[in-house]
Parts: sequence; C-alpha cells; structure tokens
Amino acid sequence: MKHILFGVMLLVTMNETIMAQDKLIYIGDPMCSWCYGFAPELEQIVEQYEGQVDIELVTGGLRPYFDKPISEMKDFLSHHWEDVHKASGQPFKYGILDRADLVYDTEPSCRAVVVVRAMDPKKEFEFFKLAQEAFYYHNREMNRVETYAEIVTSLGMDKDKFTQLFESEEYKTAVKRDFERAGTLGVSGFPTMLFFKDGEVHILSRGYTQKEKISTKVDQLMRQ
Repeated sequence: MKHILFGVMLLVTMNETIMAQDKLIYIGDPMCSWCYGFAPELEQIVEQYEGQVDIELVTGGLRPYFDKPISEMKDFLSHHWEDVHKASGQPFKYGILDRADLVYDTEPSCRAVVVVRAMDPKKEFEFFKLAQEAFYYHNREMNRVETYAEIVTSLGMDKDKFTQLFESEEYKTAVKRDFERAGTLGVSGFPTMLFFKDGEVHILSRGYTQKEKISTKVDQLMRQ
C-alpha cells in the first residue's frame, strides 16, 4: 500500500506537480539530536542514490529564534542525547549543556546550511554533517559565524563570502523559506525523508530509521 502524506497533494508546489523526475527529500535540522543520530544512515542514502534521483535537503527549523539558555534544558536534552547514542552509536559530549550563556536557537545553523547551498550545492550535505559534529561532539557555539567559517574553510570554500552572506538580511529571510517548505510538505518532526513521484509525496521515514528500510522503499517506488 502506498503511504501518502495526509493533505500533501494540496500543498506541493506547482513545479513539483509538473516535474516527472523522482526526488528524495530530507527534512532535518543540524541541531536536532535524532537528525545527528540519523547522519550515518543519511550519508549512505545520499551516496547510493546520488545521480539516480534529485536529492533535496530542507532545513526544517527545530527551534528557530528560541531564547532559552541551553542549560535550562539540560535534563531534557541529555535524556534525548543518551537515547540517540544508544540507538545510533553516535558520540556525544555533554559539556555544552552547562552553558548558561548560550541560547538553544537553531536558526543560525539552518541559515548556514542555506548559505552553503547557495555557494556550492554539492557541499551542502557534507556541511550539514560537519555542523552536526561541531555541536554534538565538539560542543562549538552554533550562534557564532566563526564556527561555520572554520567548516567552510575545511571544505575549500571562501569563508569571507560565507560570512558576508550569513550575516546578510537576504539569508535571514531565505532560511525562512526552508521552514515554510517543511510546513508545505506537512512535516513538523525531524528527521523525515520523503519521496516525490508522479505528483505524490510518499513517506519513507519519520524519526531515526535504518538505511536498509528506507532504501527498500525507495527501490520499490523507483520500480513503479
């Protein structure tokens, strides 16, 4: 049986309704712990299907513009991080949860992904993964442009151009279009993977899911 996102056919864009090519759509947030847990699975999926189908990354916005210190969420977040580690094996460091001076605003990390997409779309997924590692394993401050500048430099990109775009009003607006895109697709929880085919959006996964289960569904849809 086909699993189609409720109401999504009324919400997909006209361009997608017209297009015939299959598309994988990943919706996540660099500061979403379950997205971090899902990172190795996502990497394998992208490697397997890149070149066969279009692959789109949408930054969904887990807690954009959130203003609470991360230390106030320590118990809540540490519990989730432990669950993610048990399920995925992804390594975490917890020291950042004691920082009373840092707010848990996920908009800057999403905006950084949108900027990299504009600069070099081929490096978008790699940047997304490295941004996750910067937060969860290296406990870097994700509201500082310097954190991202180091990553784009490691990817051979122009850090000065990145900084200029990241701090611009243009990209503070552009990231909101990603948040709206996630809503248009009917997605509010991350990570989520969808498959667009013949004017229909099919759910591949909601939450942490192993790569094999997703690829089985993708293969079935591609054969139809």
